[in-house]
Amino acid sequence: MSRIRVLLADDHAILREGVRALLSLCDDIEVVGEAVDGQGAIEATRTLDPDVVLMDIAMPGLGGLEATLEIKKAGLRARILILSQYEDREYVRRLLKAGVSGYLLKKSAGSELPNAIRAVHKGGLVLDPEVARTAMEDAGPAAPGGEDLYESLTDREKQVLKLVAEGLANKEVADVLGISVKTAMSHREKVMEKLGLHNRTELVRFALRRGVIRVDP
Repeated sequence: MSRIRVLLADDHAILREGVRALLSLCDDIEVVGEAVDGQGAIEATRTLDPDVVLMDIAMPGLGGLEATLEIKKAGLRARILILSQYEDREYVRRLLKAGVSGYLLKKSAGSELPNAIRAVHKGGLVLDPEVARTAMEDAGPAAPGGEDLYESLTDREKQVLKLVAEGLANKEVADVLGISVKTAMSHREKVMEKLGLHNRTELVRFALRRGVIRVDP
């Protein structure tokens, strides 16, 4: 019997160890690799070709949303199962739109995780009950008049928005994304233009309002 090959992407070592220990009890599931941030998840997905990527949202550098967009754009076959502590409408809506196959909350996953991985591998959609309610509540238009400025950004611009909002300088953004500093600056300027923002403070406020970044207590 072929085993379901899983990649763990989370910046908390304790969580990765716990999930690895849980999945080691399953004869049909194999953890083939780990990543500590979104960029690592993208690279590991390309290299290891897992069946399922178990993805956190809030990671340093590129987060789960940005990594998911990149993996989907690259046409990689891995199915994405989100495992997060957040159930915010913006996160749920954007990740479902990005094409994830499931969204579980860390507080309630537990023993349900192996079955969720199996279901996602078979092509199913798995949603935590609380997440499903959140998704249903968000059935209305994303913004007045139906316009969503965030969705006007390209995938690369969304990546740049998150990184700049987190305080990274142009050179650091370029290093994370593997692009030139000039290109990073160009993307940043385009983001500001599309969103109608004039400085980094406004950019950070926009990112916080739209759930692109968050400040935990």
